[in-house]
Parts: sequence; C-alpha cells; structure tokens
Amino acid sequence: MFAVLKTGGKQYKVAPGDVLKVERLVGEAGETVQFNEVLMLGGDTVTVGAPMIADAGVQATILEQAKAPKVIHFVKRRRKHSSQRTKGHRQKLTVLRVTEILANGAGKSGVQVAIGTGSAPAVAVVAEKPAAKKAAAPKVAAPKAAAAKAEKAPAAKKPAAKKAAKPAADSE
Repeated sequence: MFAVLKTGGKQYKVAPGDVLKVERLVGEAGETVQFNEVLMLGGDTVTVGAPMIADAGVQATILEQAKAPKVIHFVKRRRKHSSQRTKGHRQKLTVLRVTEILANGAGKSGVQVAIGTGSAPAVAVVAEKPAAKKAAAPKVAAPKAAAAKAEKAPAAKKPAAKKAAKPAADSE
C-alpha cells in the first residue's frame, strides 16, 4: 500500500518503512507524528481525494532534525562594477520513517498532527490560545487642555510696516 501526502508545500509518495526528508516539523527525535493531508491511497484499490481523502492519515516517526547541504548563491555584477557577493543558507529538514498508512480512523488515532515550524496550521494552533487583553480605558479629553484652549484668544495682528516712499525723480 502507498499514499501521496502533502507537507511543506510539496507532495511525497510514501510506503510503510520509507525514510524521507521533509521541511522542518515541530517535534523531537523519537516522537510519532501524523499527516492528515492525504491526496491519494493506492494498493489493491486506488482512492483519489477531492482534494483530500477524509479521515485518512500517514503516521511517521521522527528520526532526527537536520540541515541540508549549504546552497551557495553567487552574485556578480559584470563589466564596470566589479562587485561580487556570496550568499548562502542551509535549509532545515526533518528526517522521518513512515510507520503506518491509515485508510480510515486517522481522526481517532490520538497521534500528534505534524505541524511545520513556519506553516499556517502552526499559526492556527497559536491563535487558539490568545493572550488575555486588558480592557481599554475610555478616552477622556484632558480638562486642563480644553480649558486652556477656550481661554486663549487669538493674538492681535500687528499693523504692516509702512514702506518709505521713493523720492520722485524730477523730469527736467
């Protein structure tokens, strides 16, 4: 029997006993996690979901949390700029061994659901436990500032300075 599951934005075809590397999942080595996003089940009879198969799951044991080999991105600006820069990163991975494929009954298995470290389901889990918020006090205008504005009258304008008259040129 095999299954096609979706995790980390990718799809994997797995069978019991397979070892695979997926995007980083929350959990320690030795824990069992369950993937509920199963797209297809195969074997004697093939079942295709629309888009997911209801109540199906894939259980796996976390072997280790690892990093992929370093990916180097070299940037070079040519001709007159003579500028070079090397950037790189190591993707964080979780190594899993698939233990069981459940065609039905995945909701009642009691196994922890696989949650990615930066995925939307992880945000939803955090959103379920909102922090207690303090009630906002009603805003009241400061009485001193309002009184000062009412008492203050606009300043009187100074008269404009008179310009000196230019002597008229005699036309003789």
